[in-house]
Amino acid sequence: MAKRDACVNQAVFRLIAERRRRLYHAKGIRQSGNHAMADGPATPGVVLAGGLAQRMGGGDKSLREIGGRTLLARVIERLTPQCDALVLSANGDLARFATGGLPIVADPVDGFRGPLAGVLAGLEWVADTRPGARWMLSAPVDCPFLPRDLVARLHQARIDQQADIAVAASAGRSHPVIALWPLGLRADLRRALLADDIRKVDRFTARYPRAIVEWPTEPFDPFFNANTPEDVAEAERLAARDPN
Repeated sequence: MAKRDACVNQAVFRLIAERRRRLYHAKGIRQSGNHAMADGPATPGVVLAGGLAQRMGGGDKSLREIGGRTLLARVIERLTPQCDALVLSANGDLARFATGGLPIVADPVDGFRGPLAGVLAGLEWVADTRPGARWMLSAPVDCPFLPRDLVARLHQARIDQQADIAVAASAGRSHPVIALWPLGLRADLRRALLADDIRKVDRFTARYPRAIVEWPTEPFDPFFNANTPEDVAEAERLAARDPN
């Protein structure tokens, strides 16, 4: 059974990789739902999968399935048309993600310091591998219904509001790990983690001008996150209602 599931996951990731290749060659257009939108700045993204999944009972939350597809596969599918490259931030035995088709980076600081360490890992990977990139998106692996206009709207908001960081929100609540980050914050973030022992994302981002971008929650919240087995069951129901 495990071998068959691994083969299925590999086939899904190959399909996603092929879609990514074609989208990268689409000239100056990105697709968001049924609407075409102008290409914005080249924006790599980091998928944050370094959590301990304690509320899920441990194990690899990113490999939990919803509607026959893993959480990781669903997030990759949502972000691929919007980001010109993706990297996975994870800890532990990185070989377990080998079939995912993404480069993988571990936290660059010692100790489990939460999602900010994953953001830093992503920023440093982008700085090393994507010359010319000035912005990076971060998103957690447990949000299977991320909006297809996420990057475009975050960019527009940070331009309109002259902000350093743009953060997604819904139902009047911000989601600090779903954000657009400038590459220039790498040194500040490393210092905050190591010298100031800051671990909460919103405590760090509060130091900078932020744009908060609200999304509608109908037919459901696009930032629904699957943290518990009950959430996974709910996500199964939502996936059946997802028009995309």
